[in-house]
Amino acid sequence: MIPTPSAHLLNRPAGQPSAHPFACRAVPRQAPVQGRILARLPGAAALTLGVALALLAAPARAQTPAPAPTFRLTSPTIADGGSLPKAQVFQGFGCEGGDQSPALVWSGAPAGTRSFVLTVYDPDAPTGSGWWHWVLADLSADLGGLPAGAGAASAQGLPAGAWQGRNDYGRHAFGGACPPPGDRPHRYVFTLHALKVERLGVPADASAALIGYMTRAHSLGQAAFTATYGR
Repeated sequence: MIPTPSAHLLNRPAGQPSAHPFACRAVPRQAPVQGRILARLPGAAALTLGVALALLAAPARAQTPAPAPTFRLTSPTIADGGSLPKAQVFQGFGCEGGDQSPALVWSGAPAGTRSFVLTVYDPDAPTGSGWWHWVLADLSADLGGLPAGAGAASAQGLPAGAWQGRNDYGRHAFGGACPPPGDRPHRYVFTLHALKVERLGVPADASAALIGYMTRAHSLGQAAFTATYGR
């Protein structure tokens, strides 16, 4: 059964609003609560409250942390990507040089650094495993560099507590560059490792490979530069 409109709805004059309880009636549109409140306030108070409400409605901006300092290793006498001076060339095996470790400077070590390990490595040596020229461990975290000649076999120039591992020349010292004649220039990578331990904890006669393994196990980060040399 389909319901039919009641008689009083069908017979009402045109333009007369319906009295039916279910008829749709227009509801006056009201301003937002904030707008009604602001409209009743004096000008200065309304402006202040309006700014406050806008700030509350704006999304909170995340605080950007300050960038960490860059961990850097440099030498005042060797440019990154430049050539090794004669002072860092080996004396022997047909090479003639000063066989002296260079002055080094570093900064920006990672937070939590408790010691450093310094290595000088030639990845181009024709040995199948490269060539370790210098391995220096247990450098204090408060150091910011080394003077030239610190890698002498006498160890007199070393900071307190630091010690030199055995390089691939078989010496506990810095050993200069001495690539085979006719080779393309070799790369010599100076790397400073920041460690989370005060002592590396390896024997004094440990191989450079073992020192490298333990260094990476405790590493917080590293800084490096590379120089080249050929003959």
